[in-house]
Parts: sequence; structure tokens; C-alpha cells
Amino acid sequence: MITELEKIIGDRKANPQAKSYTNSLFEAGRNKIAQKVGEEATEVIVAALGQGRDEQIGEISDLFYHVLVLMAELDLSLADIEAELQRRHTGG
Repeated sequence: MITELEKIIGDRKANPQAKSYTNSLFEAGRNKIAQKVGEEATEVIVAALGQGRDEQIGEISDLFYHVLVLMAELDLSLADIEAELQRRHTGG
């Protein structure tokens, strides 16, 4: 689903749709998207330290989504991230 979500976000960036939350983030710009990633990361921390499994899953899902939006804004792909993680794993 993460790869599919990356495609959906990319499509929203290329083909804006009215009333799309994703498009509202792109319209707000890089600073707002980065701010949302920070907010979601904080919510993940709060959930991890004092909330139940369902809230933790929800907050981590929100963080993944917002990171994918930021990646699209930066023209980065999951393949870019996978390549970097592979490079780190293999020591290259």
C-alpha cells in the first residue's frame, strides 16, 4: 500500500483535484509540508509513550503519509530511499 500511496500522491501533484487534502498541502508549500511532518512525528512520540496500539498505528500511518507528501514535494521516491538504505546496509 505504501507504493500505491506514493503513486496516488504523485498523481495528485501532477493532476490537482479540488478539495483534495494532498493538494492543499502542495498548495501550502514545502514549509507547511515539513511542518506537518514535524507535527506528526511529535504525535507518534506521544502515542508511543502513552497511548494504545490503535492510536500508535494511526499516528505512524499519518507520519508515513506526510513523509510521502514531503518526498513528492522534494522529487524523491521510495526507490531513492530504498537505494540509500541498501547502500548503508552493504557498507557501500
